Amino acid sequence: MTVGTQQRETTVDGPPGELAVPTLAAADLDRLRTSVEAALGSFLTEQRATLAGMADELVPVADEVAAVAGAGKRLRPAFAYWGWRGFVDHDDPAAEPDDAVLRAVAALELVHSSALVHDDVMDAADTRRGRPATHVGFAGRHGGAQLDGDADTFGVGAAILVGDLALVWSDELLRCSGISPEALARARPVWDTMRTEVTAGQYLDLLRAAGGLPGPAGALKVARYKSAGYTVQRPLQLGAALASAGPDALEVCTAIGLPLGEAFQLRDDVLGVFGNPAVTGKSADDDLREGKRTLLVALTEEGTDDAGRALLADALGNSAASADELDGVRSLMTRSGALDRVEERIAEQTRRAREAIAAAALAADAGRALDALAVAATTRAA
Repeated sequence: MTVGTQQRETTVDGPPGELAVPTLAAADLDRLRTSVEAALGSFLTEQRATLAGMADELVPVADEVAAVAGAGKRLRPAFAYWGWRGFVDHDDPAAEPDDAVLRAVAALELVHSSALVHDDVMDAADTRRGRPATHVGFAGRHGGAQLDGDADTFGVGAAILVGDLALVWSDELLRCSGISPEALARARPVWDTMRTEVTAGQYLDLLRAAGGLPGPAGALKVARYKSAGYTVQRPLQLGAALASAGPDALEVCTAIGLPLGEAFQLRDDVLGVFGNPAVTGKSADDDLREGKRTLLVALTEEGTDDAGRALLADALGNSAASADELDGVRSLMTRSGALDRVEERIAEQTRRAREAIAAAALAADAGRALDALAVAATTRAA
């Protein structure tokens, strides 16, 4: 394997002893997003035609998968792509072509779409990325068409099937991406592990919401399996597998991916409560009304008094909670020190990931890209 010595391109130097701030241009996100979206668009157009050939009534199902998959930051494909670039030997005539790898990693977006649809059902969320959540949208279709039965039940059932279909199609897109049979065989173990973990993580999240897995440790366990693994660690490993990298490379991906994936999820948790709805595409009250038992909530419970815990008990998961009550919860999260503690953990885990990137034997362009992605993923506003 031929790799370059990693060099850093930066725009801002930090204080002595701190890693400098990288430029996001190093990650080449515009090109990657264009390629991923083209792969998804072509694939989903074919799938739409297949469902339309079965029955016109199935077209809204295909369109919903396309709508959910049609937005997003494309971070998972980006991590997978740069994982591949970091370890691939471009002088090897058997190396996978760039365009086939981009189509293969685009399949990660369908895994993500499946998880989003199912997560919204579990959380009874109303919106996703500025549009009705899938189960809400299909409940509206039921009412608009004056169908028999309960609209909400119909919506939930349809959303479960939409999410399942996105997961099925993720397999098909990976298989038909154009990567070689040998690369597909190398990728399958990582792919299968990732999909098992995210499904298991969804159950752990459900269990925690019901009172299981209490405290900060429970919150971190859910974050590890529900999000951290399939956001960074497994995509990086998928890329490394496509590059025919060995076990040592997979360990490097873990050293980078687990702390960074956790930091990503914790940033998401903070944005879910303190984010700007005009930027995030969802109300800052949704996570509180849905009762998400994040690390932020666990640390607030731990750091407040009986009155504060009573406020949390009354407002968290209460769909009828007033705006003042929810603002009171946000104030409590700040006063208790929970918000600062989460921010400190985000910073520490990001630092660990960036140091692992700096120490890794990665191709120079991949090192710069992954460092830029690490900072962008954990400092984002949406």
